[in-house]
Amino acid sequence: MANQQQEEIVQTAADWWVRLREPNADGDTVEQWLAWTAEDERHLEAFERMNAFAERLGHLDRVSRQALINAFARPVPPRRHWLPLAAAASIAVVVLSGAVYYGWAHFASGDTTQTYQSAVAQNRSFSLPDGTKVALGAASTLTVHYGRDRRSVELRGGEAFFDVVHDNSRPFVVTAGDVSVHDIGTAFDVRRTGERVMVAVTQGRVEIADLRTGASQRNTLEATAGQRVSFDPNASGMAVDTMATEQVTAWRNDRLEFIDEPLGVVIANLNRYTSKPVHIVDADLNKLTYTGTVRTDAIDSWVGALPEVFPLRVSKETDQIMLSDARHAEQH
Repeated sequence: MANQQQEEIVQTAADWWVRLREPNADGDTVEQWLAWTAEDERHLEAFERMNAFAERLGHLDRVSRQALINAFARPVPPRRHWLPLAAAASIAVVVLSGAVYYGWAHFASGDTTQTYQSAVAQNRSFSLPDGTKVALGAASTLTVHYGRDRRSVELRGGEAFFDVVHDNSRPFVVTAGDVSVHDIGTAFDVRRTGERVMVAVTQGRVEIADLRTGASQRNTLEATAGQRVSFDPNASGMAVDTMATEQVTAWRNDRLEFIDEPLGVVIANLNRYTSKPVHIVDADLNKLTYTGTVRTDAIDSWVGALPEVFPLRVSKETDQIMLSDARHAEQH
Protein backbone atom coordinates (compact mmCIF):
# COMPACT_ATOMS: atom_id res chain seq x y z
CA MET A 1 0.00 0.00 0.00
CA ALA A 2 2.84 2.35 0.93
CA ASN A 3 4.65 1.60 -2.33
CA GLN A 4 1.49 2.28 -4.31
CA GLN A 5 0.99 5.60 -2.53
CA GLN A 6 4.60 6.59 -3.21
CA GLU A 7 4.22 5.73 -6.89
CA GLU A 8 1.10 7.91 -7.07
CA ILE A 9 3.02 10.82 -5.52
CA VAL A 10 5.86 10.42 -7.99
CA GLN A 11 3.45 10.19 -10.91
CA THR A 12 1.73 13.38 -9.76
CA ALA A 13 5.13 15.07 -9.42
CA ALA A 14 5.90 14.09 -13.00
CA ASP A 15 2.58 15.54 -14.14
CA TRP A 16 3.36 18.82 -12.36
CA TRP A 17 6.84 18.86 -13.91
CA VAL A 18 5.27 18.77 -17.37
CA ARG A 19 2.41 21.21 -16.57
CA LEU A 20 4.77 23.89 -15.24
CA ARG A 21 6.66 23.84 -18.53
CA GLU A 22 3.67 24.25 -20.79
CA PRO A 23 3.71 27.57 -22.70
CA ASN A 24 0.33 28.56 -21.23
CA ALA A 25 1.33 27.93 -17.61
CA ASP A 26 0.24 30.91 -15.52
CA GLY A 27 0.06 32.15 -11.95
CA ASP A 28 -2.93 29.95 -11.13
CA THR A 29 -0.96 26.86 -12.17
CA VAL A 30 1.93 27.91 -9.96
CA GLU A 31 -0.35 28.51 -6.97
CA GLN A 32 -1.96 25.08 -7.41
CA TRP A 33 1.48 23.48 -7.57
CA LEU A 34 2.60 25.31 -4.42
CA ALA A 35 -0.55 24.12 -2.62
CA TRP A 36 0.20 20.53 -3.65
CA THR A 37 3.81 20.72 -2.41
CA ALA A 38 2.58 22.12 0.92
CA GLU A 39 0.20 19.20 1.52
CA ASP A 40 2.94 16.67 2.28
CA GLU A 41 6.72 16.99 2.57
CA ARG A 42 7.01 13.92 0.33
CA HIS A 43 5.43 15.90 -2.52
CA LEU A 44 8.24 18.46 -2.73
CA GLU A 45 10.85 15.76 -2.21
CA ALA A 46 9.45 13.79 -5.16
CA PHE A 47 9.31 16.92 -7.29
CA GLU A 48 12.94 17.80 -6.53
CA ARG A 49 13.99 14.28 -7.47
CA MET A 50 12.03 14.73 -10.68
CA ASN A 51 14.07 17.85 -11.45
CA ALA A 52 17.30 15.99 -10.78
CA PHE A 53 16.26 13.20 -13.11
CA ALA A 54 15.22 15.68 -15.80
CA GLU A 55 18.51 17.54 -15.57
CA ARG A 56 20.48 14.31 -15.83
CA LEU A 57 18.35 13.22 -18.78
CA GLY A 58 18.76 16.55 -20.52
CA HIS A 59 22.54 16.48 -20.40
CA LEU A 60 22.98 12.99 -21.85
CA ASP A 61 23.43 12.13 -25.50
CA ARG A 62 20.63 10.30 -27.35
CA VAL A 63 22.00 6.79 -26.77
CA SER A 64 22.63 7.38 -23.07
CA ARG A 65 19.20 8.94 -22.59
CA GLN A 66 17.52 5.92 -24.09
CA ALA A 67 19.61 3.58 -21.96
CA LEU A 68 18.60 5.49 -18.83
CA ILE A 69 14.92 5.35 -19.73
CA ASN A 70 15.19 1.64 -20.50
CA ALA A 71 16.74 1.10 -17.09
CA PHE A 72 13.58 2.32 -15.42
CA ALA A 73 11.56 -0.17 -17.44
CA ARG A 74 13.33 -3.16 -15.88
CA PRO A 75 12.21 -4.52 -12.48
CA VAL A 76 14.83 -3.41 -9.98
CA PRO A 77 15.03 -2.87 -6.22
CA PRO A 78 12.92 0.18 -5.27
CA ARG A 79 15.74 1.87 -3.33
CA ARG A 80 17.93 2.13 -6.40
CA HIS A 81 15.26 3.12 -8.91
CA TRP A 82 12.51 5.10 -7.23
CA LEU A 83 11.06 6.57 -10.44
CA PRO A 84 8.22 4.60 -12.12
CA LEU A 85 8.43 4.08 -15.86
CA ALA A 86 5.31 6.19 -16.48
CA ALA A 87 6.87 9.15 -14.69
CA ALA A 88 10.17 8.71 -16.55
CA ALA A 89 8.29 8.55 -19.82
CA SER A 90 6.41 11.77 -19.03
CA ILE A 91 9.69 13.62 -18.54
CA ALA A 92 11.43 11.90 -21.43
CA VAL A 93 8.75 12.99 -23.88
CA VAL A 94 9.29 16.62 -22.93
CA VAL A 95 13.08 16.55 -22.77
CA LEU A 96 13.64 14.49 -25.89
CA SER A 97 11.24 16.58 -27.94
CA GLY A 98 13.16 19.72 -27.03
CA ALA A 99 9.94 21.36 -25.89
CA VAL A 100 11.12 22.20 -22.40
CA TYR A 101 9.44 25.36 -21.08
CA TYR A 102 11.13 26.78 -18.02
CA GLY A 103 8.19 27.60 -15.77
CA TRP A 104 8.35 27.85 -12.00
CA ALA A 105 10.06 25.21 -9.90
CA HIS A 106 13.09 24.72 -7.68
CA PHE A 107 15.14 23.37 -10.55
CA ALA A 108 18.41 21.58 -9.98
CA SER A 109 19.90 23.98 -12.53
CA GLY A 110 18.84 26.92 -10.35
CA ASP A 111 17.29 28.99 -13.17
CA THR A 112 13.60 29.66 -13.68
CA THR A 113 11.82 32.17 -15.92
CA GLN A 114 8.18 33.16 -16.22
CA THR A 115 6.36 35.98 -18.00
CA TYR A 116 3.12 37.44 -16.67
CA GLN A 117 0.77 39.62 -18.68
CA SER A 118 -2.52 41.33 -17.97
CA ALA A 119 -5.20 42.49 -20.38
CA VAL A 120 -6.60 46.01 -20.76
CA ALA A 121 -8.72 46.93 -17.71
CA GLN A 122 -7.58 43.75 -15.89
CA ASN A 123 -5.48 43.76 -12.72
CA ARG A 124 -3.87 40.52 -11.55
CA SER A 125 -2.46 39.32 -8.24
CA PHE A 126 -0.19 36.33 -7.70
CA SER A 127 2.66 35.02 -5.55
CA LEU A 128 6.15 34.08 -6.70
CA PRO A 129 7.76 30.81 -5.52
CA ASP A 130 9.68 32.57 -2.72
CA GLY A 131 6.47 34.03 -1.30
CA THR A 132 6.89 37.51 -2.80
CA LYS A 133 3.46 38.94 -3.61
CA VAL A 134 2.87 40.81 -6.86
CA ALA A 135 -0.07 42.94 -7.96
CA LEU A 136 0.10 43.55 -11.71
CA GLY A 137 -1.76 46.52 -13.17
CA ALA A 138 -3.81 46.46 -16.35
CA ALA A 139 -2.10 46.02 -19.73
CA SER A 140 1.23 45.26 -18.06
CA THR A 141 4.01 42.77 -18.80
CA LEU A 142 6.38 41.35 -16.22
CA THR A 143 9.19 38.83 -16.78
CA VAL A 144 10.72 37.18 -13.71
CA HIS A 145 14.00 35.27 -13.67
CA TYR A 146 15.16 33.43 -10.57
CA GLY A 147 18.75 32.17 -10.41
CA ARG A 148 20.93 30.68 -7.72
CA ASP A 149 22.15 34.04 -6.44
CA ARG A 150 19.72 36.62 -7.86
CA ARG A 151 16.04 37.33 -8.42
CA SER A 152 15.57 39.58 -11.45
CA VAL A 153 12.32 41.15 -12.60
CA GLU A 154 11.78 43.22 -15.74
CA LEU A 155 8.74 45.48 -16.03
CA ARG A 156 8.39 45.92 -19.78
CA GLY A 157 5.42 48.22 -19.49
CA GLY A 158 2.59 49.13 -17.14
CA GLU A 159 2.63 48.94 -13.36
CA ALA A 160 3.33 46.43 -10.59
CA PHE A 161 3.34 46.46 -6.81
CA PHE A 162 5.82 44.18 -5.00
CA ASP A 163 5.65 42.94 -1.42
CA VAL A 164 9.08 41.30 -1.34
CA VAL A 165 10.30 38.46 0.86
CA HIS A 166 13.81 39.62 1.67
CA ASP A 167 16.73 37.24 1.13
CA ASN A 168 20.30 38.51 1.60
CA SER A 169 21.70 35.62 -0.43
CA ARG A 170 19.49 36.41 -3.44
CA PRO A 171 18.87 40.13 -4.06
CA PHE A 172 15.52 41.09 -5.58
CA VAL A 173 16.05 43.61 -8.41
CA VAL A 174 13.40 45.16 -10.65
CA THR A 175 14.44 46.74 -13.95
CA ALA A 176 12.19 49.16 -15.81
CA GLY A 177 13.80 50.75 -18.85
CA ASP A 178 16.94 52.58 -17.70
CA VAL A 179 16.10 52.25 -14.01
CA SER A 180 16.85 49.43 -11.56
CA VAL A 181 15.28 49.05 -8.13
CA HIS A 182 17.17 46.99 -5.55
CA ASP A 183 14.99 45.72 -2.70
CA ILE A 184 16.22 46.16 0.86
CA GLY A 185 13.32 44.48 2.70
CA THR A 186 10.55 46.33 1.01
CA ALA A 187 7.09 46.87 -0.44
CA PHE A 188 7.11 49.22 -3.41
CA ASP A 189 5.35 50.16 -6.64
CA VAL A 190 6.93 50.58 -10.08
CA ARG A 191 5.18 52.20 -13.02
CA ARG A 192 6.70 52.40 -16.48
CA THR A 193 5.21 54.68 -19.12
CA GLY A 194 7.40 54.47 -22.21
CA GLU A 195 10.86 55.35 -20.86
CA ARG A 196 9.50 57.31 -17.90
CA VAL A 197 9.57 55.40 -14.61
CA MET A 198 8.06 56.10 -11.22
CA VAL A 199 9.00 54.17 -8.07
CA ALA A 200 7.03 54.66 -4.84
CA VAL A 201 7.98 52.96 -1.58
CA THR A 202 5.32 51.99 0.96
CA GLN A 203 7.48 49.98 3.36
CA GLY A 204 11.20 49.63 4.04
CA ARG A 205 13.65 51.08 1.54
CA VAL A 206 15.06 50.54 -1.94
CA GLU A 207 18.17 51.54 -3.84
CA ILE A 208 17.37 53.06 -7.23
CA ALA A 209 19.95 53.39 -9.99
CA ASP A 210 20.12 55.13 -13.36
CA LEU A 211 21.53 52.47 -15.71
CA ARG A 212 22.51 54.83 -18.51
CA THR A 213 26.09 55.16 -17.21
CA GLY A 214 28.75 52.67 -16.20
CA ALA A 215 28.70 51.10 -12.74
CA SER A 216 31.54 53.30 -11.45
CA GLN A 217 29.73 56.53 -12.43
CA ARG A 218 26.17 55.35 -11.84
CA ASN A 219 23.72 57.77 -10.28
CA THR A 220 22.02 56.00 -7.38
CA LEU A 221 19.85 57.06 -4.49
CA GLU A 222 18.02 55.42 -1.62
CA ALA A 223 14.28 55.90 -1.12
CA THR A 224 12.34 55.07 2.03
CA ALA A 225 8.67 54.56 2.87
CA GLY A 226 6.56 57.50 1.76
CA GLN A 227 8.95 58.65 -0.95
CA ARG A 228 8.39 58.64 -4.68
CA VAL A 229 11.18 58.75 -7.26
CA SER A 230 10.45 59.88 -10.82
CA PHE A 231 12.79 59.21 -13.71
CA ASP A 232 12.56 61.13 -16.97
CA PRO A 233 15.25 60.30 -19.59
CA ASN A 234 15.00 63.88 -20.85
CA ALA A 235 15.69 65.38 -17.41
CA SER A 236 19.04 65.75 -15.69
CA GLY A 237 18.38 63.17 -12.99
CA MET A 238 15.87 61.47 -10.72
CA ALA A 239 13.40 63.62 -8.80
CA VAL A 240 12.29 62.74 -5.28
CA ASP A 241 9.07 63.79 -3.55
CA THR A 242 6.53 62.32 -1.14
CA MET A 243 3.42 60.26 -1.79
CA ALA A 244 0.98 58.75 0.70
CA THR A 245 0.60 54.96 0.76
CA GLU A 246 -3.09 55.18 -0.16
CA GLN A 247 -2.14 57.17 -3.26
CA VAL A 248 0.51 54.64 -4.29
CA THR A 249 -1.89 51.70 -4.13
CA ALA A 250 -5.04 53.53 -5.26
CA TRP A 251 -4.91 51.86 -8.70
CA ARG A 252 -5.67 48.55 -7.01
CA ASN A 253 -9.00 50.08 -5.96
CA ASP A 254 -9.95 51.50 -9.37
CA ARG A 255 -8.45 54.96 -8.81
CA LEU A 256 -5.45 56.39 -10.65
CA GLU A 257 -3.59 59.10 -8.73
CA PHE A 258 -1.39 61.66 -10.46
CA ILE A 259 0.76 64.43 -8.97
CA ASP A 260 2.12 67.06 -11.37
CA GLU A 261 2.47 64.57 -14.21
CA PRO A 262 2.51 65.39 -17.93
CA LEU A 263 -0.86 64.97 -19.61
CA GLY A 264 0.72 62.56 -22.09
CA VAL A 265 1.76 60.26 -19.21
CA VAL A 266 -1.69 60.51 -17.65
CA ILE A 267 -3.42 59.58 -20.90
CA ALA A 268 -1.03 56.68 -21.55
CA ASN A 269 -1.90 55.18 -18.16
CA LEU A 270 -5.62 55.75 -18.61
CA ASN A 271 -5.44 53.84 -21.88
CA ARG A 272 -4.44 50.74 -19.94
CA TYR A 273 -7.91 50.77 -18.41
CA THR A 274 -10.21 51.56 -21.31
CA SER A 275 -11.27 49.79 -24.50
CA LYS A 276 -11.73 53.18 -26.17
CA PRO A 277 -8.20 54.67 -26.26
CA VAL A 278 -7.56 58.38 -25.99
CA HIS A 279 -5.12 59.95 -28.46
CA ILE A 280 -3.40 63.35 -28.20
CA VAL A 281 -3.37 64.93 -31.65
CA ASP A 282 -1.22 68.00 -30.89
CA ALA A 283 2.09 67.21 -29.22
CA ASP A 284 2.18 70.46 -27.22
CA LEU A 285 -0.67 69.11 -25.06
CA ASN A 286 1.70 66.47 -23.70
CA LYS A 287 3.53 69.18 -21.74
CA LEU A 288 0.47 70.20 -19.73
CA THR A 289 0.61 68.84 -16.17
CA TYR A 290 -2.21 67.27 -14.19
CA THR A 291 -2.76 66.57 -10.50
CA GLY A 292 -5.80 64.64 -9.37
CA THR A 293 -7.69 61.35 -9.30
CA VAL A 294 -9.26 59.48 -12.20
CA ARG A 295 -11.64 56.60 -11.56
CA THR A 296 -11.06 53.77 -14.01
CA ASP A 297 -14.82 53.23 -14.31
CA ALA A 298 -15.43 56.88 -15.23
CA ILE A 299 -12.69 57.67 -17.75
CA ASP A 300 -15.10 58.90 -20.41
CA SER A 301 -16.60 61.42 -17.98
CA TRP A 302 -13.17 62.64 -16.94
CA VAL A 303 -12.07 63.11 -20.54
CA GLY A 304 -15.31 64.95 -21.32
CA ALA A 305 -14.56 67.47 -18.57
CA LEU A 306 -10.99 68.20 -19.71
CA PRO A 307 -11.92 71.34 -21.74
CA GLU A 308 -12.96 72.94 -18.44
CA VAL A 309 -9.39 72.59 -17.18
CA PHE A 310 -7.16 72.67 -20.25
CA PRO A 311 -7.26 74.56 -23.57
CA LEU A 312 -8.19 71.51 -25.63
CA ARG A 313 -11.01 70.03 -27.64
CA VAL A 314 -12.44 66.53 -27.23
CA SER A 315 -13.66 64.64 -30.30
CA LYS A 316 -15.37 61.35 -29.52
CA GLU A 317 -15.44 58.75 -32.27
CA THR A 318 -16.83 55.23 -32.32
CA ASP A 319 -13.67 53.46 -31.20
CA GLN A 320 -11.41 56.26 -29.93
CA ILE A 321 -11.27 59.74 -28.43
CA MET A 322 -9.11 62.53 -29.88
CA LEU A 323 -7.67 65.47 -27.95
CA SER A 324 -6.59 68.53 -29.94
CA ASP A 325 -5.29 71.97 -29.00
CA ALA A 326 -8.21 74.45 -28.94
CA ARG A 327 -5.80 77.33 -29.49
CA HIS A 328 -4.86 75.95 -32.92
CA ALA A 329 -8.53 75.97 -33.92
CA GLU A 330 -8.91 79.60 -32.80
CA GLN A 331 -5.89 80.66 -34.88
CA HIS A 332 -7.58 79.29 -37.98
